[in-house]
Amino acid sequence: MILSDQERLDWLRLIRSENIGPIVFDQLLEAFGSATDALEALPDLSRKGGLKRAIRICSSAEAQTELDSATAIGARAVAKREPDYPALLRHIDSAPPLIYIKGNAELLRRETIAIVGSRNASANGKRLARIFATDLAGAGFTIVSGLARGIDTAAHEAALAKGTVAVLANGIDIVYPPENAGLQKAIGQDGLLISEMPPGSEPREKSFPRRNRIISGLSHAVIIVEAALRSGSLITARFANEQGREVFAVPGSPFDPRAEGTNRLISDGAHLLTKSQDVLDAIAAMRPRIAENVREASSAAPPIETDGDGSLRSAILSLLSPAPTDIDDLIRESGASAQIVLGFLLELELAGRLIRHGRQLVSLMPG
Repeated sequence: MILSDQERLDWLRLIRSENIGPIVFDQLLEAFGSATDALEALPDLSRKGGLKRAIRICSSAEAQTELDSATAIGARAVAKREPDYPALLRHIDSAPPLIYIKGNAELLRRETIAIVGSRNASANGKRLARIFATDLAGAGFTIVSGLARGIDTAAHEAALAKGTVAVLANGIDIVYPPENAGLQKAIGQDGLLISEMPPGSEPREKSFPRRNRIISGLSHAVIIVEAALRSGSLITARFANEQGREVFAVPGSPFDPRAEGTNRLISDGAHLLTKSQDVLDAIAAMRPRIAENVREASSAAPPIETDGDGSLRSAILSLLSPAPTDIDDLIRESGASAQIVLGFLLELELAGRLIRHGRQLVSLMPG
C-alpha cells in the first residue's frame, strides 16, 4: 500500500510523540487501526498508565516541517507498509516505522550483505573489505555499511559502481565523518542513503547502536572484517544474531587488538571468512531458512486490550520491578489474558514508567 499524505503525516506525528518507540508504535497501530485514531487515544492511555501531566504529542505543523525539510534535500519518508520499505528490515523487532531514503531505492530489491569493521582499520583490513565488496557486488549483491571511517568507507568505495547502501546515525543532510562528504554525496546520487533520524539531526552516541540494528536488519548476512572487543561492529553482530542473520568474521593475529573481536566471534560460532566464495556458498544454502524466518516474523502480533479492570492492573503492577521480567511470566502469574497484560504494559510505557529490554523483557522505571 501507499500512504496518503495525511496518513504519512500522522505516522510521523505518532512516532515523534513522547514515549513512543517502534514497538509501541506497532502495538498502537494494531490496537486502533490507524495512526490518526492512535493519536486521539494517547492522552487517555498515558493517563491510565499513571502520567500526571498531558503527554507531548507531535503537532501537524512540526511533522509537516520535518517532511518538507526532507523534500528540500531530495529525500523522502517511506513507511513500513509501503513497497519501497526494505522487506528484510520490515520484519525485525523494533523496525523503524518510517525511514528517510535518498538515491536509488531499487538497490533494496536485491539481496544485501553488510560489511562493517574497525574505524582504525589496518591496510590489510581495508584491502580485504574492498575485495569482499567488489566480489559480492559483482555477484549481484547490494553492499550495506555505516559510512564510518576505515572498513565501512573501503566497502562503500569498492561497491559504489555496482550498488551500495549507507545507513546513517544522523540526518541525511548531515555529513559524518566530515572527510566522507564526497562519498556521502556520491552514494546519495548513485547508491542509497538511509536514516531513521530527522533531517538536521547531528550524530549522537545513542544513535549509533540504533543505526547498527538497521544495518544488520537490512542484510541477509553481516561480514565483520576487523573489530576490537568493545566496538560498534560487535553490536552489529549481536543484532545480526538476534535477527537470525548469518555472521562472518575475518580471523586475525592474536597480537592485533583489531582482531580480538573477530576472533572472539569465530570462537562463539560465527563463520570463519577467508574468501568471498565462503559467503556466496553460505547464502545459497540458507535462502530457504531466510524465507521461513520472514514468514514467521510476518505472522500477526497478539492483539492488546486497553480496558482491563483495576484489580487486574494492580496484580500486574505488583509483579513488576526494576529487574527485567519476562512478559510470559506476567501473564502466567497474574492470571490475566495476554491481551490485558500487553495493554497495561502499553499504558505504562506511554506514561514513561516502563523500560523494554527487547520485546519479551520489561521492567519498571526506577524511582
